[in-house]
Amino acid sequence: MAPRNEDILDEQASRARMATRLRNLREAKGLTIQTVAERGGLAISTISKIERNLMAPTYDRFARLARGLGVDLAELFVEDGTRFEPGGVAVARRGEYGYHETENYTYEMLFPAVRGKRMVPMMGTLKPRERMQVDRMVSHAGEEFLLVLDGRVRVELDGMEDVVLDTGESLYFDSARGHLYASAQDAPARILVVCTEFDSDEPERG
Repeated sequence: MAPRNEDILDEQASRARMATRLRNLREAKGLTIQTVAERGGLAISTISKIERNLMAPTYDRFARLARGLGVDLAELFVEDGTRFEPGGVAVARRGEYGYHETENYTYEMLFPAVRGKRMVPMMGTLKPRERMQVDRMVSHAGEEFLLVLDGRVRVELDGMEDVVLDTGESLYFDSARGHLYASAQDAPARILVVCTEFDSDEPERG
């Protein structure tokens, strides 16, 4: 099934907003692309492509960009926010999230205005594997929890056989292992993912 025109427009608009946001953050801090690359363990060419809207960052690159810019990952999605304090409580109502769409996933970052979270919760929509454009698996320091909200999901794991999950089934794994999510059916699948805080000095692979 080919993507609808409105889906393509949404994806392009989302990517353009993110590219502008990242460039504005870097320039506001007076940082060069090289400095961000060195701090975040990213290739200079990767950051340049993202800022010029030639590449849509995946979660691991989001986390490295945040490290390189010296900001909370949530700041890549919204400008204003407050730090989560001991004893704090935050509520997310339906439709309250930071949105970003790539060629393969939509990211709905929950609690984007809450800084300093020890976990990064997000929901997303997955395309069928044959409609995805994949050049590498994602990997990043930490642990990850995946719950299938609707549909059927295939999880490709580096060095292991694929894992297929039905609605209501879940997976918990070391996210330093290369991984890739895709809908295992012709229709999109909905997921909830929770990652622990990214913390790695290792350079980007590949």
